[in-house]
Amino acid sequence: MILMAVAAIMATTSVNAQNNDTQVYIQLSQMPELLEIMPEPPSFDSPEFANDVVRYEWGKQQRQDEERVALAVADAEWDDLTKFFGQYADAFGLTIDPIATPEIYKLLSTSLATTDPMRKKTKAHYGRQRPFERFGDAMPSHEEESLRGEGSYPSGHSLRGWGTALLLAQIAPERANEIFKRGWDFCTSRVIVGAHWQSDVDASRTAASIGFCALQGSEEFIAQMKKAQQEYKEKTGQATAIGAAATAPASAHSARIYNINGTPATQSAQGIVIQNGHKTLRN
Repeated sequence: MILMAVAAIMATTSVNAQNNDTQVYIQLSQMPELLEIMPEPPSFDSPEFANDVVRYEWGKQQRQDEERVALAVADAEWDDLTKFFGQYADAFGLTIDPIATPEIYKLLSTSLATTDPMRKKTKAHYGRQRPFERFGDAMPSHEEESLRGEGSYPSGHSLRGWGTALLLAQIAPERANEIFKRGWDFCTSRVIVGAHWQSDVDASRTAASIGFCALQGSEEFIAQMKKAQQEYKEKTGQATAIGAAATAPASAHSARIYNINGTPATQSAQGIVIQNGHKTLRN
């Protein structure tokens, strides 16, 4: 009986995991087709590619900064979404995980499951050689084996990173500056570790914006976004502040009385005063 119960639980867990893996707001076939939208990546004999090489060398120079290269290595996380979202915690002003912020986590994870696959067809079509492959360099993030032979255009990490910044800024627009700065640096990390050319990253920011716009057409996405926004307000104390502000005017008017010239009066004031916004004769 115990073995049967365990088997049933494992089966249910497996089904749920499969459902979570395939849950999206919009099917890939209904999403904008990047291969038809985006231009070809720069050829290796073009002026645009010369800029890619300059930026690659710039990225290698950034590796001398231990703090910056450590951030770039941390930004290389892909499999663990909680760790990935953790890269935005300071900018967002809130830790994002399935326990503490389930509505925000659900919005982000489902949104990324919807937009991440947009890159695959274009990557496979162009099969662009990555910087570390072309120059035979080692990567500080040690991703060589997992990335070797996979096309670099557009950047999947950058598409995800900029897409996450767009989503978080929609949840917390008052923190947009911090969020977009973090998203920009996240994308630049891919140049620093040698995973991508600058033109890969630039294209991915556009691709992420395309995916973000597509999400706005999903009723399920809009409904979940509202839940995430409400959860953010509650977790940051904004919901309480807003509620208190809404009730403040009525209580303030009833508690305070003003002389006819607008100066505060005492509760025992007599004659013509202003109370609750109206002139009142008090005897």
